[in-house]
Amino acid sequence: MTQRSVTHATFTIERLYDASPAQVFAAWSSVEAKSRWFAADEKGWKTGGLTLDFRTGGRESVTSTSKDGIAHVYNALYHDIVANERIIFSYDMHLDRNRISVSLATVMLEPRAKGTKLTFTEQGAFLDGHDDAGRRERGTEGLLDSLGRRLQQGIRKT
Repeated sequence: MTQRSVTHATFTIERLYDASPAQVFAAWSSVEAKSRWFAADEKGWKTGGLTLDFRTGGRESVTSTSKDGIAHVYNALYHDIVANERIIFSYDMHLDRNRISVSLATVMLEPRAKGTKLTFTEQGAFLDGHDDAGRRERGTEGLLDSLGRRLQQGIRKT
């Protein structure tokens, strides 16, 4: 029998972007913009199409397959959306058929003199030793850095 476990953890990441809150929000809210930074192909990875129904009660999903053939599956449900200010969603992650985590995430956007302060907070339940908060935080930092690069390249919409 497989040993079962759950580890709970919370982390917060802050980023400053040289873009308005409306521009940062738009990068999260359209499938075209989000697919350029969130589901972008990593070297050697294959990414299935991102689906996004960005509204309270809407869902999002994407599957990426690593170089070793393991499917990384992300499924989210949006609980609260306030345009240009706040996004709250829950999501689970799978490696192939194994659920590795369930999380609640909050994205806060605050105007600053030269752009937007984004605060990302995740409360996670990491399952059976397949993942942990440190790896998830590093992965999320990479995604938010990718968002920043794409904002600078002009994917933002207002």
